[in-house]
Amino acid sequence: MDWSIDELSSWDDKICEIGHNFGLNWFDIDYEIIDYHEMISAMSYTGLPTHYRHWSFGKAYERTHTLYNAGASGLPYEMIINSDPSISYLMAENQMYIHILTMAHCVGHSDFFKNNRMFANTSPELVIPKFKAAAKYVKELIEDPSIGIKEVETIIDACHSVKYQIPRYPGIKRHSHEQLKQIYAQKVLEDTTGEYDDFDLDKIPLERDYNIMAFVSDHSRNLNEWQRNLMSIVEESSHYFIPQALTKIMNEGWAVLVHEKIVNELNLPDKYHIPFVKLHNQVVRPHLGRVNPYHLGYNIFKKIEERNGFEACLLVREVHNDITFLRNYLDEETCQELNLFSYSYKKSKNHISVDETSDDEGWEKVRDSLIKTVGLNSIPTIYVEEMQKDHTLILRHEHDGRDLDMQYAKKVFEYIQELWGEKVQLYTVLEGELWEF
Repeated sequence: MDWSIDELSSWDDKICEIGHNFGLNWFDIDYEIIDYHEMISAMSYTGLPTHYRHWSFGKAYERTHTLYNAGASGLPYEMIINSDPSISYLMAENQMYIHILTMAHCVGHSDFFKNNRMFANTSPELVIPKFKAAAKYVKELIEDPSIGIKEVETIIDACHSVKYQIPRYPGIKRHSHEQLKQIYAQKVLEDTTGEYDDFDLDKIPLERDYNIMAFVSDHSRNLNEWQRNLMSIVEESSHYFIPQALTKIMNEGWAVLVHEKIVNELNLPDKYHIPFVKLHNQVVRPHLGRVNPYHLGYNIFKKIEERNGFEACLLVREVHNDITFLRNYLDEETCQELNLFSYSYKKSKNHISVDETSDDEGWEKVRDSLIKTVGLNSIPTIYVEEMQKDHTLILRHEHDGRDLDMQYAKKVFEYIQELWGEKVQLYTVLEGELWEF
């Protein structure tokens, strides 16, 4: 080990001074030094030391631990939580130059959490106590002899299958049925165009409801209070993580740009600077056959800085998410420089082939194809269309040209049935034909 706590503290002070000089504004960061076992555990619990218990986290731990021990997978250099203060983990086995890079990298992440509009409603100051209270509640249910771990995991399993079937843009408030009824009653009353002449105020829901968990919790006749509470816990967790899913490319690209700018100002001695350059290049290298978010985000931010200065980068990191970021700044020149292309599996020929390359005719299709896969865009959107008088739940897949994976969709459908406790119908389009579950 070539570092000490005092040295880490000294470098942290220098990093913070330079970061402030660049106009960055982040939450205070509390660093915790952990060993690789604890790092794997932190990864498995998505960085949150107070997350509720569930078998899927243990499965993730065992898988990561096995791959790491077999030399088939590495571990992150750091992890940081969107909280106030931010909590970041440094792995004890790492060398000083890695710690310097990761502390500078964490400044970038925390700055992004604090300033990007997608995170405006995540209440970072309440994150740790909220998750701690949720974990305590789940533990109490597991230890309750009238409920137990099997019943608890049955509900959490079902909720995890639809955890992103909620409004996917932060800040969208879901109205209760009673609130919607008042809104639409007023619209019917004030209508002079005839648009609402046949509007049924007794219909449930009165408009498409994209929050399956909340709808089921509100309207199911077969759930106990503790089950509804568990659903609320999972839904709250999903709302917290959605901004991170929506900004993965930007967030990582920004943190890389920030750590590069800060470290370049640190005047590191050669024993740190040379391995830092090597590590930095490893982080931002392209990956074969898939997008490296560090590589893509960093290169786009570098282009913005070259053309418009770092002040423009500060504004971009504040107002965009990955979709708008790529739509506005992934231009033809950048696509060509990064050698981006799109490909797909051809079912009829049973092989994968290239669809478009980044030439002057295909680059926009390459960009649009990429946008379809970033964040939550690869997860199908299902909404509640109607609850019939006999309580049959009608769901519909918002088809965007991509068919559902039927094996996976069938399992999710069964989970929804389990939560609802009555008849459910799900409609989608499969190979151009209407399909009903």
